Amino acid sequence: MTSPAPSPQALEGFILDGIPLARAMQVRIAGFDGACLSMTAPLAPNINDKGCAFGGSLASLMTLAGWALVESVLRARGYDCDLFVADSTVRYLAPVWDDLRAEARLGVGGDWGPFLATLDARGRARVDVTCVVPGDDGKPAASLEARFVAKRRA
Repeated sequence: MTSPAPSPQALEGFILDGIPLARAMQVRIAGFDGACLSMTAPLAPNINDKGCAFGGSLASLMTLAGWALVESVLRARGYDCDLFVADSTVRYLAPVWDDLRAEARLGVGGDWGPFLATLDARGRARVDVTCVVPGDDGKPAASLEARFVAKRRA
């Protein structure tokens, strides 16, 4: 069940058309190499009263990046699913004073194989994703651990 991978631009358009918050944040998919999806947003519409990134914007960007990672994999393999974030934990580790960037990957030890096999067998599956906002010192400025659930539509 494989089809051509959707372009990052097509997925970005889908996100911006369907999620008003993403449009207000001005999110962009900066890249996807099959393992890591990067998403960006300018600081200006995501700023707080201190002049750094608003925590809610960081959490939203990381959640969107994680969702887009899983959605990209599902679309590339021809799955038509509803995809939801089931739970997540966010850690804010340092202020972000520049434009925002989030990088999403499978969680530690994650494997797409069991996720997709479960989806085939049960019509529903979950997968863990890790997202980080890189900081200035090479350490994350924020992180998100999230579980996403996919449910087949057909």
